[in-house]
Amino acid sequence: MEKTRWYKDMVFYQIWPRSFKDADADGMGDLWGVYEKLDYLQSLGVDGIWFSPLYPSPGADCGYDIADYMDIAPEFGGMEAFKKVLDGAHARGMKLIMDLVVNHTSDEHAWFQKSRRRIEPYTDYYIWRPARPDGKLPNNWDSCFEGKAWQFDELRGEYYLHIFAVKQPDLNMDNPLVREEVKKILRFWLDLGVDGFREDVITYISKKEGLPNDYLFPMNKGMLHYNHGPHIHEYLHEFKRDVLDHYDCMTLAEAPLVSPKRALKYIAEDETGQMDMMIQFQSQCADCLFTDYLPMKFSLRRFKRAFSSWQKKLRGRAWNMLYLENHDHPRVVSRYGSEKFWKQSAKTLAASYLFLQGTPFVYQGQELGMLNWRPEDPELYEDVQTRWQYAHAALNRSPEQRLHRLWRASRDSARTPMQWTDGEHAGFSTASPWFSVNENYKAINARQQEQDPDSILNFYRRAIALRKRLRAVRDGEYREFFPLSGRLYCYSRELPGQKLLVLCAYSEKPQKLRVPAGFDLSRAELVLQNYAVLQPGVLQPYETRVYLWED
Repeated sequence: MEKTRWYKDMVFYQIWPRSFKDADADGMGDLWGVYEKLDYLQSLGVDGIWFSPLYPSPGADCGYDIADYMDIAPEFGGMEAFKKVLDGAHARGMKLIMDLVVNHTSDEHAWFQKSRRRIEPYTDYYIWRPARPDGKLPNNWDSCFEGKAWQFDELRGEYYLHIFAVKQPDLNMDNPLVREEVKKILRFWLDLGVDGFREDVITYISKKEGLPNDYLFPMNKGMLHYNHGPHIHEYLHEFKRDVLDHYDCMTLAEAPLVSPKRALKYIAEDETGQMDMMIQFQSQCADCLFTDYLPMKFSLRRFKRAFSSWQKKLRGRAWNMLYLENHDHPRVVSRYGSEKFWKQSAKTLAASYLFLQGTPFVYQGQELGMLNWRPEDPELYEDVQTRWQYAHAALNRSPEQRLHRLWRASRDSARTPMQWTDGEHAGFSTASPWFSVNENYKAINARQQEQDPDSILNFYRRAIALRKRLRAVRDGEYREFFPLSGRLYCYSRELPGQKLLVLCAYSEKPQKLRVPAGFDLSRAELVLQNYAVLQPGVLQPYETRVYLWED
């Protein structure tokens, strides 16, 4: 089937289902709630939805531990509600993509339960190893979430590999029967009408033969031997050849620690590419050394360098996925912006990425400028990674210091319920929610912003409408100016007959207005701004302006 690459003209919205909207009053977000809000999403200007996992799951990692790949969890409304949302989205011209998680399953998945009992053909569906002769673990690899990457199973009498949580055993993708299972999952959802997949840590699915010790990687030992493993491209080509090429669908790869050069091996728009887009983490490392649990001061230079590198190196060869927030990161205003200049910095951050070349993704609540959650009790956190980090990392720090680190870095800040109104439970549910509502919901909520023409929500609407109107945003050349500035992000998008200049100040103090040579602002149209009154020759704190020239 011919690929139309429809995703190049779209803006996607990521939904974290359990925290989006509860319609059946059980405290858990559900698909009936999503259905109620489809018109809201359409009014925002988005025309695609990415769902984080909806499958039946014990919930050890908020649904990323899947117990059944071919069903929808009853707490989300089951398959009936899913089909209702799918049909409702398609009726509005919106696409829908699912989260595909095939590096690992839940330990409660039927495959694992049969594998630990050595029931064929499931015996080798997972990665099992005996203890070493000296009684030690099979190797020195670390889990990303919970200590070491090996867990002993009493029933089988062997260790299984879990790169993530203990209840997330890794699949053995070297087993061709496992790859056939993946193909069945892909076909099931595509035949149902789903438009594609975001593929969770897909670059981890091929482990190096022999599972050798890792003496080079300073933390998360083992990543050297499973990220971009020996058969990764072979297996992804197989999925593409046998399934994906037969549907006009989109695939989005999550790929930690990947450069543009490496990404092109996956997403090049020629016969070598296996996927359509890639989630890059480089722009999300502007305030950390390696993970969110080693926070540093935000660096605008690192932020710009990452965006500019991907814009330039993928141009004409592959397509960018653009994002600022998702379920794995803290809220971006708290992280890269300024809570003091909350409204202004939320808008500047939006302009910083919405006019780049690629397909933008907006995470739920980002369009409202939702902020980090700061509970006084670390026991209130739900995330398995956050809880382990608090209990085991930075133990030379006081409990208060470790709690402050969570306030800044925990991904649970992105998972608090959506703030719809200033009413009880922020309008998310009429029942007590499954997770704490951020206490600032009376000041930050969708109802209030709907009524304010100058709100963050309405700025996102204007910005998305503008990017869709301008040819230069989709196809124009990208140029960055003043790359050494630590206070200004300035770039242009240019086509013959149309030119766009985006100015974004990153400072709580006024900055001198710097205009690149060849850009005469007196002949331009100011098409987007976040201050009603401009100051001559000055950019006010976190000010953004977008200028347009058309012949």
